[in-house]
Amino acid sequence: MESQTQFFVVLLVGLLAVVLLCVLLFRKPEDRIEHALREERDRLASDLESERGVAQARAAEAARLGERVARLERTEAELASRDEELRQTRQVASELRAEFSAKTSVSQQFEMRADKAEALAESLRGKLRALEQAHAEALANLSHSDRTNAEMKAFLETAQERLSGVFAELAGKTFEERTQQAAKQSKGDIEMLLKPFSEQLSGFRSRVDMLYGEEAKERAALVGKIDELKTLNQDMAQRANELTRALKGSSKIRGDWGELMLENVLQGSGLVEGAHYHRQKSSTTEDGQRVQPDIVVNLPDERRIVVDSKVNLVAWQEAMNAATPEEQQEGLRRHSVALRQHIKELGEKNYPKVIGDGALEVTVAFVPIEGALSAALGFDASLQTYAFDQKIVFASPNTLMMLLRVVDRLWTRDKIQREAQEIARTGGLVLDSLINFLADFDNVGRQLDDARAAFNDARHKLSDSKQALIPRAQRLVELGAKGKKVLPLALQVEAESLVQVIGSLPHAGPVLSRDEP
Repeated sequence: MESQTQFFVVLLVGLLAVVLLCVLLFRKPEDRIEHALREERDRLASDLESERGVAQARAAEAARLGERVARLERTEAELASRDEELRQTRQVASELRAEFSAKTSVSQQFEMRADKAEALAESLRGKLRALEQAHAEALANLSHSDRTNAEMKAFLETAQERLSGVFAELAGKTFEERTQQAAKQSKGDIEMLLKPFSEQLSGFRSRVDMLYGEEAKERAALVGKIDELKTLNQDMAQRANELTRALKGSSKIRGDWGELMLENVLQGSGLVEGAHYHRQKSSTTEDGQRVQPDIVVNLPDERRIVVDSKVNLVAWQEAMNAATPEEQQEGLRRHSVALRQHIKELGEKNYPKVIGDGALEVTVAFVPIEGALSAALGFDASLQTYAFDQKIVFASPNTLMMLLRVVDRLWTRDKIQREAQEIARTGGLVLDSLINFLADFDNVGRQLDDARAAFNDARHKLSDSKQALIPRAQRLVELGAKGKKVLPLALQVEAESLVQVIGSLPHAGPVLSRDEP
């Protein structure tokens, strides 16, 4: 900016010199021209002074702008540094949140399954109490039916004693036989229905008690299993240390040894091959490439999780056998790098996507030696976070054993739940059958009531009403009617007593008044 001001000053001075030279060369005596030139000189001097002031002001403004630009550059540098720190902080926070979310999700799933199992057990106990109450009510109804049948039988026996003659004897005998047959059949049907119901109810109670007894025994045995796991882990660690000395051969040998260690853990977990897990189950990727995970563990609700055991521990073995601390650190560095590369390869294979729906969005990387995993995580603190980002979870023999034991417990609870549902379904069918039988039993009762009403109506028409059949028959005999058979004496006596009773009624006319001419 100062160079521009100097340029303007030099330019103006040059112009002024040219003007003065022209005046000297072409000066005329006229005062008018001289006066004009003087005015022009003064004007140019004034303009020059004005331009100088503007140039100085612009120079000052340029200096201030330069200072602002410098401050702005320093501010931008500080902001860039703070943005980088903020990005790193956010990355660490995101990793911590992801780790916390994963662990919280697993814990919540276990708690939810435990709550569901307890709720199901309480529901089954409630259904058992309801079935026992229904059984008691059915027995009470059976007792009431027996009392009703006994009362009906006593009533029929009393009616039979009051009847006389062949008709009363035959009618009473027939009705009594039918009543006894119906009562025996009803009682037999109830006993036949309630016997399997009682047996199934007892079986249901025994099964529930057995299931909860088994669960209590398993909980009691869990402490012993933990001690066994500890001993097994120590034994496996010792065997692993001995075997790793011979694992400097091909990758095929290392892979077979890892699968062997994984097989030992699977055998100790209680899971059954073919039902709870599958070995090297082939799948095909979208581009047609075939992959074979080492182990695919099945979970209830058709969920699955992949376990991989192909890990390279040669660098760790060299670090353990190093002669100097420097060689040991170099071996640990190469060991952590190899483990990181293995995690990267597992993430690229993306076993959960290949397996399809139902697979958990995580792959378990099995490290057969506890010390090898601890050494890698201790040397490279970011290795665990990197594995989480790749949706990979490390598992030593001890942690994998605990994980598989949890899976075994989940399968046990699932079996209990399915058996309880089957028991509840069978109990529902038994209750439906009982309700249908009670409805049929009520129908039998109504039919017995109808039969008793028909019997009473027939008896009334026979001997109790004013137009009864027996008095009319007696009247016909008195009038001289003769048949091939004689009216029994008992019926004659009853007819005479009925005629006397009917004749004694007020306003009662002759029995056959409407039939007489």
